[in-house]
Amino acid sequence: MINLAVIGYGYWGPNLVRNFQETEGVRVRACCDLDKKRLELVASKYPSIETASDFDRVLLNPKIDAISIATPVATHYELARKALEHGKHVLVEKPLAASVAEAESLVDIAAKHSLTLMVNHTFIYTGAVRKMKEIVDSGDIGELYYFDSVRINLGLIQKDVNVLWDLAPHDLSILGHLVLENPTSVCAVGSCQFGNGVESVAYLTVYYDSGLIAHFHNNWLAPVKIRTVIVGGSKKMILYDDMQASEKIKVYDRGIEVSGTEQVHNTLVSYRLGDMWAPKLETTEALRLVAAEFIDSIENGRAPLTDGISGLGVVKILEASEMSIKHRGREVKL
Repeated sequence: MINLAVIGYGYWGPNLVRNFQETEGVRVRACCDLDKKRLELVASKYPSIETASDFDRVLLNPKIDAISIATPVATHYELARKALEHGKHVLVEKPLAASVAEAESLVDIAAKHSLTLMVNHTFIYTGAVRKMKEIVDSGDIGELYYFDSVRINLGLIQKDVNVLWDLAPHDLSILGHLVLENPTSVCAVGSCQFGNGVESVAYLTVYYDSGLIAHFHNNWLAPVKIRTVIVGGSKKMILYDDMQASEKIKVYDRGIEVSGTEQVHNTLVSYRLGDMWAPKLETTEALRLVAAEFIDSIENGRAPLTDGISGLGVVKILEASEMSIKHRGREVKL
């Protein structure tokens, strides 16, 4: 039985505690938060879980084997570093850290101590993204042409990170999961409407040597909530709409076929308008699979699906995008 402590019982912490409590092979032994009212809530709901406001108290508990961190991004590095150096396996909420240097350090420390470092890129474990991965890997959609993501809503505006750091990690993790090729560069533009230096609207483009292009539109100031991803291929296209109660994934047998001679004016373009189908998706709660993956990777000494390396890849793109925004969209090599 693996004994686990959850650090941070705010918005996401309760979901972590619930799912770990219901996962075989693990027991939530402690919960830590600076807000005493949140700890009182834990104690009333889970009397068997120890509560603490002092993180060091949790670290020094020899009975704790693993730590799940659900705190603001700026605190991820210090909390995860201390946990790893105290011999604890670590699950960190997205993004892994606030800089590439911090993310690389965590990956190195975990490797040095032979500990599991996992990032909670929850969307990778949803039935929708798992189905998308299955379709892409099967070759059904052919060569990948583009990845187009829109993740917008009204709020919640963050004070310490811009809209890309807040919203883009979800879809960047999906991109990295679907595409085996490493990106080569990024361009990004954004605007700050409140004079605090934090962009609330941003557009990010990621380039690949193969010609694949990925685009991300993130916005805290939109009048509607939109969560869509389109993956375009040479044979078929996938639409993922997370706001749909059912049929979140639709596969379109549609595309463009070009034929003709080398002369441009003789090139013939034809449009293929085939069927659309909505595959059945698994309905297991994604966070339940996250918890199971974390525990299984610890027990079997293997790298988890969303390991520190994948988390580092997301942070590299985010840091480069921030640099590009500061230089009005200049291309930044990865």
